[in-house]
Amino acid sequence: MTKIIPENKARQGRWGWHGLRILIAALLLAFIAWGIAEIYGEKIDNSAPANQSAPASQSQPAGG
Repeated sequence: MTKIIPENKARQGRWGWHGLRILIAALLLAFIAWGIAEIYGEKIDNSAPANQSAPASQSQPAGG
């Protein structure tokens, strides 16, 4: 005998407050990670350059 189940009880789950909270938490974590990456990138960018070029007066040959 086939058992008849109403449609609203046959669903596996609904998107509700629980799903919304998970999505908001994931979005907040993504923004936090992005902010950390931005701060770290600015810290690296503002440090002293590794390859400084010589001043123009020293880079020209001396016998001109």
